[in-house]
Amino acid sequence: MTHEDDRELYERAQQAWGAEDWPVAGELWERLARRHPDIPAAESWWYNAALAYKFLRNWAKAYDLGREAAARSTRGSGDPAFWNLGIAATIMQDWATARDAWSGYGLDVPDGEGEIEADFGVTPIRLGGGEVVWARRLCPTRARVLSVPTPGSGRRFGEVVVHDGAPNGERTVDGRTYPVFDELLLFRASELPTTTVDVVAGTPEDVGALATLFDEHGYAAEPASGVRVLCACCSEGTVHQDRDHQVGGGQRVHLAAPVDRIVGLLDAWCAAAPQRRNWTGTVEG
Repeated sequence: MTHEDDRELYERAQQAWGAEDWPVAGELWERLARRHPDIPAAESWWYNAALAYKFLRNWAKAYDLGREAAARSTRGSGDPAFWNLGIAATIMQDWATARDAWSGYGLDVPDGEGEIEADFGVTPIRLGGGEVVWARRLCPTRARVLSVPTPGSGRRFGEVVVHDGAPNGERTVDGRTYPVFDELLLFRASELPTTTVDVVAGTPEDVGALATLFDEHGYAAEPASGVRVLCACCSEGTVHQDRDHQVGGGQRVHLAAPVDRIVGLLDAWCAAAPQRRNWTGTVEG
């Protein structure tokens, strides 16, 4: 940097970055980068500018600046510039750039055109309201919700969300630890509403049978006994969970299914063991 105003700009950008003043930081880093786009120091300026706009959820800017940052980064080295570009390109639905970004980061993704539809395993996702649910990752940054989020959470079973790449907590099940990723936004909504009913189940296996019945039809049933209320600090730490959390007795169950199918499925569940199973509630269409 040969001009005094460049040095002042750099110092102001650092100060804004340290203060987490993302609008100012993003603007200043971008101004510096565009003044001197290809000097060695500019690689970090492009990255910082893109990251600031990611924090602001300004995905168009994060995408544009992220492409500049990735173009100056080393491919196959796990450079986070590629990861952030992969997120922004996914949200912008530029699938060719997303695939190239994941490859640039060092990941294997399926070839092709259009949305990336693969199986990157299951992971816990912290939804926007703070609830942690289980989801199946379709690509490095999108996941389909497998749990039935509680009513009022703003999310539904089967929805696809975009999640961040930085873990924020852990869940341990059967000795295996899974990172928790924070939701960034809803990518595709689900048409399946959430309905809550009260059931009486003689055994935990009866509750499991209800979940299996709904799953066989492409829907979901999840007992409220599986919901644990945690403070933010505990939620962002390591939490041990049981794989099977069904309990017998009277309880509430959250159902994700078309309302015109719920009564028939619940009645079929009861008919299979009427001496142990019953349900009550109002299912309105």
